[in-house]
Amino acid sequence: MPFFLSTLAFQLKAVTSLPGTCGITCAQVRFASKKIPSLYDQFLKPRPKPGEVCLKRIVHYEDEYTVKPLNVTRLGGRDPVTGRKIHEGWGGGIKHKYHWVHWNRIGPTEDVPPIEERVIQIVEDKNRSAKLALVAGGDKMKYYLATVNMKPGDIVRTSSYIPPIPVTPNEGDAYPVGALPIGTIIHNLQKTPNADNRLLHAAGTFATIIKKNKNQVIIKMPSKHEFIVDPKCMACVGRVGNVDHARTPIGSAQKWRQLGFRPRSGLWQRKTGRFGRKLRAPKKLVMKDAKQPLPVLNLDE
Repeated sequence: MPFFLSTLAFQLKAVTSLPGTCGITCAQVRFASKKIPSLYDQFLKPRPKPGEVCLKRIVHYEDEYTVKPLNVTRLGGRDPVTGRKIHEGWGGGIKHKYHWVHWNRIGPTEDVPPIEERVIQIVEDKNRSAKLALVAGGDKMKYYLATVNMKPGDIVRTSSYIPPIPVTPNEGDAYPVGALPIGTIIHNLQKTPNADNRLLHAAGTFATIIKKNKNQVIIKMPSKHEFIVDPKCMACVGRVGNVDHARTPIGSAQKWRQLGFRPRSGLWQRKTGRFGRKLRAPKKLVMKDAKQPLPVLNLDE
């Protein structure tokens, strides 16, 4: 029987089993379906698209960009509007403040010197896998994604100009992909020009420029897939730092809870003593008889 039919049958059975009922009313259906999600919630209610609504936290952003850690309201896998539990595996954990990353690195669009900023500190944000670089230029401070070899004191440059000859970039620089030479490793890539959506911002991720011409640039993603992007799309040079993040073991169940993940549902759990034990036939120990010496034959007789 399909799942929705079995659920409906269970609801109707719960209603008809109420004492003193000879029919089904709307009030009784609502009463019986309190503990069971309705068919509308299960199948018909539109769910948020991936990335449209964050079910882990709500970040309280300021009116203007700031490097001050932002306050966070944790959701624990619940819908921020209805409060309905959507992701059962999230909840609890240690509360961490959020660092606002400056994603859109826009520089001069003419043939002028690029914007230069100095790396002040490499910081760790518990709300993301990548490390951040605190940079300062003029009277402003920002957070950028830190690359593998980035260290305090480095100079990062930003420019939106595409010269006729490819530039020679350093790690942490931001240029349009049309201005970078073939074979450059990039991250924090725009999907379309002047877009806020970004690719390649997790720890250890990068893409490689393999082909380019005047109207399009082909990049190779970590999944070995190749994509065509506009030459005006901005990208940062280098590989995102904290490469060993995916290979670092959690270590214990307590650490897993501290990260904000709840125990599994237990579809399979190891049986304990309350389930008894499996009876097996006792093993018999078979002792082999010692080898008797062979009789000695006398060939002279």
